[in-house]
Amino acid sequence: MSYFDAASGAPLHPVARQALLASLDEGWADPARLYKEGRRARLLLDAAREAAAEAVGCRPDELVFTPSGTAAVHTGIAGALAGRRRTGHHLIVSAVEHSSVLHAAEVHRDGGGTVTEVPVDRTGAVRPSEFAGALRPDTALACLQSANHEVGTLQPVAEAAEACRAAGVPLLVDAAQSLGWGPVEGDWSLLAASAHKWGGPSGVGLLAVRKGVRFAPQGPRDERESGRVPGFENLPAIVAAAASLRAVRAEAAQEAARLRELTDRIRARVPELVPDVEVVGDPERRLPGVVTFSCLYVDGETVLHELDRAGFSVSSGSSCTSSTLTPSHVLRAMGVLSEGNVRVSLPPGTEEEDVERFLGVLPGVVAGVREKLGAPVSRTETVTRERDEALVVDALGRRCPVPVIELARVIGDVPVGGLVRVLADDEAARLDIPAWCEMRGQEYVGEQPADRGAAYVVRRLS
Repeated sequence: MSYFDAASGAPLHPVARQALLASLDEGWADPARLYKEGRRARLLLDAAREAAAEAVGCRPDELVFTPSGTAAVHTGIAGALAGRRRTGHHLIVSAVEHSSVLHAAEVHRDGGGTVTEVPVDRTGAVRPSEFAGALRPDTALACLQSANHEVGTLQPVAEAAEACRAAGVPLLVDAAQSLGWGPVEGDWSLLAASAHKWGGPSGVGLLAVRKGVRFAPQGPRDERESGRVPGFENLPAIVAAAASLRAVRAEAAQEAARLRELTDRIRARVPELVPDVEVVGDPERRLPGVVTFSCLYVDGETVLHELDRAGFSVSSGSSCTSSTLTPSHVLRAMGVLSEGNVRVSLPPGTEEEDVERFLGVLPGVVAGVREKLGAPVSRTETVTRERDEALVVDALGRRCPVPVIELARVIGDVPVGGLVRVLADDEAARLDIPAWCEMRGQEYVGEQPADRGAAYVVRRLS
């Protein structure tokens, strides 16, 4: 089995395993106690904090350990907003932040605060000028991820941090995906990360808050972790997290070059091997091991299941499955194709042979899924003429990718310059039909209201 989902969780690093087992024997006592066992545990905790702070690029007394990366994000956002409540209640986030940031923003909005979502371009990156333009006199906090978790695009953190610093606004960086590859550039104010993303154990996050940043911890407090994270520290896991972070950093430069070559190969070969594919994300400014692509006329969940049966563990940025009709918020914000989305994120140590085997299996998997979905309904049941002006495709009640499949089947039945109206109540159609038009050289005229769902109008250009 080839595990290609390191962006969700990297396999436990051998150094993490060794450190975890060793600290189970040495670090079980309460590090707040003064007796011998407590002092020994305190030494381990202090050493782990120093190692993590060195990797982050902050002082040890600026860094605390949390029960997860999500907890670090929530703690950081809540504390920074509370600490600057006299300034205002305006929060800035990018449209492609991790769900932990967006959930915290939703809570802030529900509590009476205001939130600005900065849009991204088709590569998934914010424009520094637009991020800076969102800053206001009442902005309490801005948030920007260092790298996107779904498509791998790196964000202009240094430029955003400079603009925030000039405006006197702290910037919180979610560095979960990038910290294992190197420190975050720029004069950021707060930083959150999660150990299971770099090969540490799950259940350990870290939060760095620079000196001088107004921060008011929320909820019950105790004497642990600078009063910011209550409860007994999971010391063995913390030691393992810090040890693995130091280890992966030592290997980062060499491994990044190797994985980048493999993902470049996937980016180049997939469109050659599989027709009607869009590779998404920035081709240059991206994480070394992440590549994401979307396939027309397939449903991503089925593709993932078929790849799993073939021995490959991959994930998808598309949520167009049997449980929901809502496409990924990241792909939606980018305006790219969401159907049939596949994210490949290679862990360190991935072999070239595994990538070649994946490239050999993928075309047959996609072709098989397309064949199964190729004729979901008969033409005579779904296509009608309306006032001799447009060909109408009724895809109401049908889930992605059926509306796009039906559009592709009938576009040749109208003359050049003619229109096709696709009736659909699937939220994904709002994103996928315009993406199909761009990929196939047709004109997307726009969306019109309909009795149910919406009518998506396409003009045939070729």
